[in-house]
Amino acid sequence: MSVGRIALVAAIGGLLFGYDTGIIAGALLFARDDLSMGSFEQGLVVAMVPLGAAFGAIFAGRFSDRYGRRAVVGAAAVVFLLGSLACAAAPSVAVLAGARFLLGVAIGFASTSCPVYISEVAPPAERGRLVSLFQLAVVVGILVAYLVALALEPSEDWRLMLGLGAVPALLLGIGMLQVPPSPRWLAMVGRDDEARAVMASLHMPDDEVDTELTAIHAGLKTEQATWRDLIRQPVRAALIVGVGLAILQQVTGINTVIYFAPTIVEFAGVTSSSAAILSTVGIGLVNLVATIIAVRIVDRAGRRPMLIAGISGMVLALLVLALAFGLDPDGKDSITAPVTVVALMAYVAAFALSLGPIFWLLNAELYPLRERGAAAGAGTTANWASNFVVSLTFLPLISALGVAGAFGFYAGVGVLAVIFCITLVPETRGRSLQEIEELWKRRAGMDAPS
Repeated sequence: MSVGRIALVAAIGGLLFGYDTGIIAGALLFARDDLSMGSFEQGLVVAMVPLGAAFGAIFAGRFSDRYGRRAVVGAAAVVFLLGSLACAAAPSVAVLAGARFLLGVAIGFASTSCPVYISEVAPPAERGRLVSLFQLAVVVGILVAYLVALALEPSEDWRLMLGLGAVPALLLGIGMLQVPPSPRWLAMVGRDDEARAVMASLHMPDDEVDTELTAIHAGLKTEQATWRDLIRQPVRAALIVGVGLAILQQVTGINTVIYFAPTIVEFAGVTSSSAAILSTVGIGLVNLVATIIAVRIVDRAGRRPMLIAGISGMVLALLVLALAFGLDPDGKDSITAPVTVVALMAYVAAFALSLGPIFWLLNAELYPLRERGAAAGAGTTANWASNFVVSLTFLPLISALGVAGAFGFYAGVGVLAVIFCITLVPETRGRSLQEIEELWKRRAGMDAPS
């Protein structure tokens, strides 16, 4: 099997990530009535996925090192399958919330292990392009979820919407049985002969195999770190930026749109569930196109400028939403709905060009080599934990502040995010990982080569 096909198989984990986070937006419109959910119960069902993902991400790295990347992705496929079927059969809110937690655990496994598996199978020259397939698959999964919700809207079959996630889960499980283990993991556990055989099967020349194995063993001598190591300088300075961006990516409100877009459109006066779901398809398309653009330009435009410009765009879109709902809190004006949909599209586009992909990129390159795995895990866990809090509190926040007040609150957080990026986030474009490490040493007042 070619490296490209292997990467596509692993990227199905990203598709499931996107599908299971996006499908609740449409399914919730009908499940809330069937299961008599209030605003807290709706928020709980949505928030159980990021809570499960935070839980899964904590253990994924350790399991991946012990049992192998391929094994953890395969386990994620099984949990995705079980979670999807349990969602489809859920007789109560409690069971649905528990099944969504299972899906979250699978997402935590997949979001941690799939990119690592792809990066360790791909040759260096193709690594960036192939790893980016995972992020692209997440966005495609969200769009597919919106399209499925639109197709099933006439039947109001929310159980089928959620249950269809079992199909790609089955494909991922079967696919992972066909792909080889990560050669880096094989070398890490002392199975060099098998690692060499996998590299040869990927058409890597013998001299490159020797070079790669030597580099792997050299890296293993320095990569192990403990959580305590994260509080020392210069790691702490980098971690403040990484974890800060992880939290800001969520508390600026993106998943209120991904999870609740049809509900938000209903607040704007759209009474047809089909029209509300159709609007989310447009939002999903914008998200996909903007993500493709971001992947293509980030190495030319730079991380920091894209963050500052994109978050500024998010703030403007949120202010438009706050103004629209402030002037028409009951959604009675005919102009409110189209303004809301356009503003949501602008907000998602700005996010997809900035905080969406760039947080994950910086989370992989900000940290010194020895602490990179633990620090990146801390950033991922903080991201999912923040996702959980925002998802759980969105509808109660609307009850407390109104729709206009809620979006005004997120806009205020966005202003803080812009200030954070201007004052603390460095530009890493064109810098080697060693140069980035030296940058943090200078910031921490430590000696570093000039």
